[in-house]
Amino acid sequence: MSALKLLAALSLTAALATPAMADDDRPPTAEERTAIEAKLRAEGFVRWDDIELDDGLWEVDDAISRDGREYDLKLRPDTLEIVRRDLDD
Repeated sequence: MSALKLLAALSLTAALATPAMADDDRPPTAEERTAIEAKLRAEGFVRWDDIELDDGLWEVDDAISRDGREYDLKLRPDTLEIVRRDLDD
């Protein structure tokens, strides 16, 4: 691989990795909110409170499932996979 191609590949990799850290501690954009809310509905949640990107993960507060249970959730920003479900008592 030429030095120019290597530099371009490294620059692209850095550019893709940087937004997750630069955008920490913020609410979702309209597009992100739409995607997150679609994922929550697909996972069986009917309502929720705040959504915020914090420490590299989306945090969803007080997500209510179809059975009425309340959870705090954490989702991966790239795949929206739910990686943590904490049942609120």
